[in-house]
Amino acid sequence: MINVLKKFSIITFLVLIICLLTVGCDTKSIDTNSSNEDANKNLVIRLAGGDWGYPNPYKHYPRGPGGFKMELIFDSLLEKDEKGIIPWLAKDWKIENNGKEYIFTLRDNVKWHDGKKFNAEDVKFTFDYYKNHSPVWNSLLIDGKYIIENVEILNENEVKIYVNSSNATYLDRIGKMRIIPKHIWEKVDDPQKFNSNKSIIGCGPYKFISYNSEQGTYKLEAFKDYWGPKQKVSAIEWIPVSDPVLAFEKGEIDLISVSPDIISRYENNDEFKISKNKPFWGYRLIFNMNKRPELKDVNLRKAFAYGIDREEILQKVGRGSGIVASMGYIPKGHRWYNDKVEKYSLDSSKAKNFIKGKKYTFELLIGNSNKEVKMAELMKLTLQKVGININIKSVDMKTRDSLVKNYDFELAIIGHGGWGRDPDSLREFYASNTKGNKSPASGCIPGYYNEEINKLAKKQMYELNPQKRKEIIFKLQELISKEVPQIPVYNTIENFLYRPSKYNGWMYRYDHHYAEHCKLSYLERK
Repeated sequence: MINVLKKFSIITFLVLIICLLTVGCDTKSIDTNSSNEDANKNLVIRLAGGDWGYPNPYKHYPRGPGGFKMELIFDSLLEKDEKGIIPWLAKDWKIENNGKEYIFTLRDNVKWHDGKKFNAEDVKFTFDYYKNHSPVWNSLLIDGKYIIENVEILNENEVKIYVNSSNATYLDRIGKMRIIPKHIWEKVDDPQKFNSNKSIIGCGPYKFISYNSEQGTYKLEAFKDYWGPKQKVSAIEWIPVSDPVLAFEKGEIDLISVSPDIISRYENNDEFKISKNKPFWGYRLIFNMNKRPELKDVNLRKAFAYGIDREEILQKVGRGSGIVASMGYIPKGHRWYNDKVEKYSLDSSKAKNFIKGKKYTFELLIGNSNKEVKMAELMKLTLQKVGININIKSVDMKTRDSLVKNYDFELAIIGHGGWGRDPDSLREFYASNTKGNKSPASGCIPGYYNEEINKLAKKQMYELNPQKRKEIIFKLQELISKEVPQIPVYNTIENFLYRPSKYNGWMYRYDHHYAEHCKLSYLERK
């Protein structure tokens, strides 16, 4: 078993503290000695396709289905399992100088997919390169500033990373960045123009075979020289599917999310297994206070909160499979969830009292999915009764995402994952003026500012005592719920269906909601 806590010392105590307040540092061992030559050469997992971009750190679409394909190809220093952070490319680490220096000990048997040897030079190069060329998912930026000051190579298998401050979130941020090979990228001046197949060479468990953007197809195959846990699946393919349920029943794909309306036909049948995930994917209604300054009035925002029937939306749109979202944003089921936040349910009289007879008209931007259209129509009906008129603007998902990312909207409904991640998400949403990455799910609420929220949101980052940090996060949720800067609508609980006789290795990371996205779903576990 890999033991991160090697010595009982002051340094070790700091490591434990920071691990606990980020994700609960799990030192579970992983099997790195089994031969990948014995990997199952016949088991192919097929999943529903769709175009989510070229799966390297610079070309994938910023939503989860794009990024998590990339992460099967590219490894990171650390990974996550059901409980927390675990060693990965780094087999050990320690934190020194009051959290300002991170020393990672690297594995010495790692190869890139082209056969070249991985070493500390690749790690230093990656973090230096990301400073000047930000990848699609970049957790190393906080309020637009790069957190890493320097990377020092101590020896072939050891690096020291110097950061700009002590911060409770830094181990997670550094650990999840995907490492790229220096021998390939060092001559690339513009990663957006780098279209060679070399740009898809990683050191992860699966290597890139093919991608077709028009058909939305991908194929990855097990890398036989992979350093780590043996692959239980020899290949993963994403294929075109018009009707996922029909395709699953025909055996064309191996995992789907099924509606509560039809789940009964699979229950009590040993051929199938149903797995429910945590509510870490959800919808929220965003206010753009720059475009519509009247939304800076908390009374108008509370009129929205009381004028929308979120329970009805959950039942009619989500078919009851989910939970009404917390107005403090962090959902029930999250280890940092605070149940003492302000609660809002439909109350037209209260809503009318908050706006005192005034009339408003807003444009609501949505995607063109059936769920979002229905959600918008339900909001329109109940808000109209309190004097808030809604004009619905429906566009395709990618257009909506782009408009949200560029703050080109008045009101917007957007659904996304990431609700289970570190509660520093509260700072990113409610107390930041910049986006952390290129995802439409990241970034601030345009035009919103609250000094107390800002102070608390920044304070929690620098609090290294887990209990004290928790107290700040709980207070933040309560304050946010009273302020209503945006309206979390509902979080989904999905029913994932599969045939255990075909494959039974699916798992969920502690902070994520899709089994197919998890790298460990496809690898042997102890």
